[in-house]
Formats: sequence, C-alpha cells, structure tokens
Amino acid sequence: MYQSKNPYKYGTGRRKSSVARVHLFENGTGSITINGRSIDEYFGLDTLKMVVRQPLNATGTLGKVDIVATVEGGGVSGLGHAGAHRLRSTQRRRLGPLIPQKAAQ
Repeated sequence: MYQSKNPYKYGTGRRKSSVARVHLFENGTGSITINGRSIDEYFGLDTLKMVVRQPLNATGTLGKVDIVATVEGGGVSGLGHAGAHRLRSTQRRRLGPLIPQKAAQ
C-alpha cells in the first residue's frame, strides 16, 4: 500500500453532478492545485476562486495548508462549489467547531 511522505486529510465533496476529491496537507505553503493546474489557471472567474478559498479564510488557514484536488463532472461552477463543500467539511473535522457554543445563562 502506498504511504504518502506528507500526512494529509482526505475527503470527497459533491454538488449536483460534480465530484471533488480533496487532499489537505498541513504545514504547507498555501498552494491550491486542481486537476494538476493552479487555482488561477483552472478557474477563470474570481468569484469561483473566492468560493474555494472561503473555508480557508474562515478558519485562518489560507497560506498555511496545501490543497490538491481532483474534480470532475458538471459545470465549472458546480466543481468550485463541490470543492468548497469538501474543504469546509475537512476543516471542520480538523479544527472542530469554529464558533464556540453559547455559554448557558
């Protein structure tokens, strides 16, 4: 069985007919690679780049983790949202709840 030299978190996200398989490498440089291309090459629209980076911004990990994703099916918008969905779920498992529970009064 293949073992990666760098430990990572893995997850799959779906949106309509799009599927994103995401590998999140901690202690990274902030690179986001989709189907072997950088996020800037893959998504032409800034709004889709923002959608993908949104979970990283929310958790303060933008620039601290590397993302390698394989996406397929559907349109470009669905692919971006599927990737963002998977990133949110992976970050939630890695960091726990982002918003502390309200203290009992």
